[in-house]
Amino acid sequence: MRNFLTLLLALLVVSPNLSNAQERIASPRGEAATQVGGSMAEGRYTGGSWVVVEYGRPILRGRTNIFGSGDSYGKMLQGDGEVWRAGANKSTRFSTEIDLVIGGKRLAAGEYSLFIDLKEGAWTLVISNHKAKSSGDSMEEGIWGAYEYQMEMDVLRTPMMLSKNSVSVDQMTFLFVGMTGEKGTMVFLWENEMAMVDFSVAR
Repeated sequence: MRNFLTLLLALLVVSPNLSNAQERIASPRGEAATQVGGSMAEGRYTGGSWVVVEYGRPILRGRTNIFGSGDSYGKMLQGDGEVWRAGANKSTRFSTEIDLVIGGKRLAAGEYSLFIDLKEGAWTLVISNHKAKSSGDSMEEGIWGAYEYQMEMDVLRTPMMLSKNSVSVDQMTFLFVGMTGEKGTMVFLWENEMAMVDFSVAR
């Protein structure tokens, strides 16, 4: 019994130090999720299908003009790649449990990679069949971020509506706005940029 109490006391003393020693991930994973196609009755929502964006959330950390301008537009984020992973680290994942219409094009239910083709004043949302590796050195099938991206894997491309924010958003964010039972808008926010794309349930 004395040994058990000694061990318990040791754990209580050591555990806070262990948790303090753990560092937060520089770009933690985030998720935006909504449900469409269902109905609310008697305080319960039934028959809905999930639409989810799961992504790495980089932080500005004092940087400004993150997207650049002119010939350098998007280069800080996209490098020499054709598209940007729209986040950090693991490729951004877009999943839907129901067929959707995005930019007038039908997207079958499933899980995809989401990219953005960054051009100054003209962003394009890219939904791709690329699978995502869980780490940059993983031997599993798929890609890390947007490295080795191939356009032939695209399922859907559509222009995004662009506007400027009056305040700077520090941590990159996806969210859903203007949701009804059948449609809504997916919004991207970072620094002073806001990009949006409408979607609806395919019928």
